[in-house]
Amino acid sequence: MATGRIVILISGRGTNMERLIQACQAGEIPARVVRVISDNPEARGLERARAYGVPTVVVPARAFPDRAAFEAALLAAVREAAPDLICLAGFMRILSPTFVQAYRHRIMNIHPALLPAFPGLHAQRQALEYGVKVSGCTVHFVDEGVDTGPIIVQKAVPVLEDDTEETLAARILEKEHEAYPEAVRLFFEGRLRVEGRRVRIVDRPE
Repeated sequence: MATGRIVILISGRGTNMERLIQACQAGEIPARVVRVISDNPEARGLERARAYGVPTVVVPARAFPDRAAFEAALLAAVREAAPDLICLAGFMRILSPTFVQAYRHRIMNIHPALLPAFPGLHAQRQALEYGVKVSGCTVHFVDEGVDTGPIIVQKAVPVLEDDTEETLAARILEKEHEAYPEAVRLFFEGRLRVEGRRVRIVDRPE
């Protein structure tokens, strides 16, 4: 039985969350998703997680007087599940330095662009407006910045002449569903080494 423990944080539909759950349950990743936490009680991903038998917890941001109180509750909900890795999958909150430092190099995020290009919101729109010919997705460790942490895995897609935000996003999402399980698998296989800004992928655990 897989012993690695994953907590996933979501705010919306949870398609990347679902792909990670599927990969774990299929044995592609030597770990299991032990809890899904959302800051949004209406997140569609909560129902998806429950359909796979994964426990869910809601920490509603609006129920707290300030960000510090919300994050304290979020951190408590995470710690209770004792994760080895935290995966952000469409989680629309920026984690504080305190949270990040508590799980240094144990928090991953996926972003729908080839970072460091087009960080933040509306990455596909940014790519189209800039006129790039190639875009894609990036899985990275989370640091104290926004989409600035060390890069683990990237997958590229062509930007077509008639692309819209929606068509480009759909093509990138297919690659996200490849990249995220790959990065998480490498983590649990002990094959990631963080050296400054660079994440080295080794052939076998050192």
